[in-house]
Amino acid sequence: MPKPSALLPPLLVVVSVLTLAFSAIPSCARDRLTGRASVVDGDTIEIHGQRIRLEGIDAPESRQTCTEANGKAWRCGKAAAFALADKIGTATVTCQAHGKDRYKRVLAICYLSKLDLNGWMVRNGWSVAYRKYSTAYVSDEDKARLNKANIWSGTFDMPWDWRKTH
Repeated sequence: MPKPSALLPPLLVVVSVLTLAFSAIPSCARDRLTGRASVVDGDTIEIHGQRIRLEGIDAPESRQTCTEANGKAWRCGKAAAFALADKIGTATVTCQAHGKDRYKRVLAICYLSKLDLNGWMVRNGWSVAYRKYSTAYVSDEDKARLNKANIWSGTFDMPWDWRKTH
C-alpha cells in the first residue's frame, strides 16, 4: 500500500484538473438554473430546492388585498401567485442568476422559453417594477397601469408599503 504522502501529488493533479475544468465553464452557464418551478408567491419561485426571487419586480404579498373600482376587496397577492403558476404550468423554466438578496435567495430573470416571466408579471398587472433595485420593468408597469390590468384596475398599496404595516 502506498504511503499517504505518495498519494498527495496525484490528488493535487485531480483537484487542479477539476478546478481548471470548472473555471472553463462560462460563468453564464454556472449562473443558470433550469427545471420545473414551484411558485412560492408572485415574485418568488423554487427550482430544485433553490429559492429564486424574480429580480426587478415586486408582487403583492400572499395575504395582501387590493380594492376593485367598485370598492370590493380581492386577494390580489394570491391571484398574482396563481397567475404565475398558471403561466408556468409544468413547463421548464430557466433563470439567469445575478446574485443573492439579503434573504439568500437567488436574484434572477426567469424565462419560459424566450418569455421574460419577470416582465410578463409586470406587463399583466400582477406585480410592479421594483424601482429601488431596478428600472428594467418601468415601461411594462406604465403599460399595465394604462390598461388598468389586474392590480391597476382599482387601488392597492405598493407591496413594500404593505410589508411595512403588516
